[in-house]
Amino acid sequence: MLKRAFEAPSPRDGHRVLVDRLWPRGVPREEARIDEWRKEVAPSSDLRKAFHDGSLGWGEFRRRYLGELKAHRDTLRGLAERARGESVTLVFGSKDERHNNAVVLKQYLEMLRG
Repeated sequence: MLKRAFEAPSPRDGHRVLVDRLWPRGVPREEARIDEWRKEVAPSSDLRKAFHDGSLGWGEFRRRYLGELKAHRDTLRGLAERARGESVTLVFGSKDERHNNAVVLKQYLEMLRG
């Protein structure tokens, strides 16, 4: 499941994983109920900045980010396995719910799960 960091946590969220390199502005840590912060699987700073300033389109961002995720394949397998047995929610700060790193990461985790 995917959820914006600005939405209230819910018991249905299960294990909540923040997947951004930066903590979302204006979201108090106590209220976010983040169980795990996986900064290392967020897009690199250069990739994130290029996408947000419009230098990269969605397709190119997605392609490059998938390339970056390959370096974390082994560590992400554990998260993918966890999602097989329980509810895992990837939490992100982006306003765009359809075009963000959590969308790509979710697809990647689903591919790892098989």
